[in-house]
Amino acid sequence: MIRNMQYTLRQFNLPALTGLSEKQIKVHLGLYEGYVKHVNLISDTLAAVRNGDLKLDPYVVAELRRRFPFEFNGMRMHEYYFEQFEGEKGGSPDSALAAAAKEKYGSGENFIAHIKEVAGSRGIGWVVVSVDPATRTLHTVFVNDHEIGQLAGLPIVLALDLWEHAFMVDYVPAEKKNYIDAFFANLNWSVVEKRFDAAK
Repeated sequence: MIRNMQYTLRQFNLPALTGLSEKQIKVHLGLYEGYVKHVNLISDTLAAVRNGDLKLDPYVVAELRRRFPFEFNGMRMHEYYFEQFEGEKGGSPDSALAAAAKEKYGSGENFIAHIKEVAGSRGIGWVVVSVDPATRTLHTVFVNDHEIGQLAGLPIVLALDLWEHAFMVDYVPAEKKNYIDAFFANLNWSVVEKRFDAAK
């Protein structure tokens, strides 16, 4: 019998957020809940097939395997996203993250400006800031689908959701810049710094 890991819906201790309404956050958390549900559903289905308890057409099995990264990365990316708002906002200008940002972008302000510039790209997706543990270099990329375009093996230190579900309760698409500003107004940089420090 093959045992199957079940993922648990995470609960986030979110304060009142500036520029992001409680309704917007509730809608967005509901979407996250759907990802967790479908990760477990696909995992259970594939485990049943492997155990011989369920017979499926091989093409259906193949499509479930292709779908799994979408659901899994959707789950995990949203966990990165929401945990960035937990706790009291902090951050240190003397952190290792700040030093890496200064080395690549010239200053912390330039680093934030660069993330906002990438976030202003047309289209939906994510801005993902990763660190290469081998060089301690930061990389900021635009990822269209959360399972495609990630930099292989690089730990994520910051995740900014730019799909409309992240802001359409509060902002229309033409106001995406206002949502991005709200994201940074609520971002707890100490969470990002801890991820950078832990990257191996």
